Amino acid sequence: MTEDAQILIARLLAHQTLRREDKLVKRALSDELFRADVDSRLQACGMKFVDNVYADHVTLALTRASESKVFGTRETWQNNNFGLARDGVALLVVLWSLIILPKRERQEAHQLAEENQNDMFGKEKPLPRAEESSIGISYRALLADFGDKLGKKTRMDMNLGQLVRYGFVERKADLIVEGPLLDLMMDTDTLKERIINGALSDIFPSQPKTPAVIAAHEPV
Repeated sequence: MTEDAQILIARLLAHQTLRREDKLVKRALSDELFRADVDSRLQACGMKFVDNVYADHVTLALTRASESKVFGTRETWQNNNFGLARDGVALLVVLWSLIILPKRERQEAHQLAEENQNDMFGKEKPLPRAEESSIGISYRALLADFGDKLGKKTRMDMNLGQLVRYGFVERKADLIVEGPLLDLMMDTDTLKERIINGALSDIFPSQPKTPAVIAAHEPV
């Protein structure tokens, strides 16, 4: 167990994310003793294991107690710790809202439909995989709807390039799709008030309130 925990943590440090289907990731999600070993080792280093039933990947992040000690010298760390400018954070929130929220609705609707069907064994149904439920959005539509508010094409392209490099989104021709980190960056329940009253409320003053979030802890 000890060696496997070390290997899992080392692989996450090296690769940033791993898929839920990975053998050691599946073990961390199902084996309580193994997960406790992983969590204990990470906690000793000021980190934590991050997973989300809606996402296809897992990652590592700093614990809340470690954030100020690690990022406290950066001017923007309370806003985000990826070095994103204000309009970059806004773009991230817009993409999360347009890609992740509809995906979660589709996942939950599909699961509910399965649960309502007759099942003599009553087995719990897993959520559909993110890649099967996540549709993505058109770059041209994003530019038309939000370009003026997010620095126009040049600025938006620069911020979008950063989000691609960080693994939040991927680009496939005109389509912008979910990247490994987009649905791991926040805890919807914990940040509910920040989502409702967060960054976009003053960036888009003429728009109805849009879900917003402070970019979450930087994966290591």
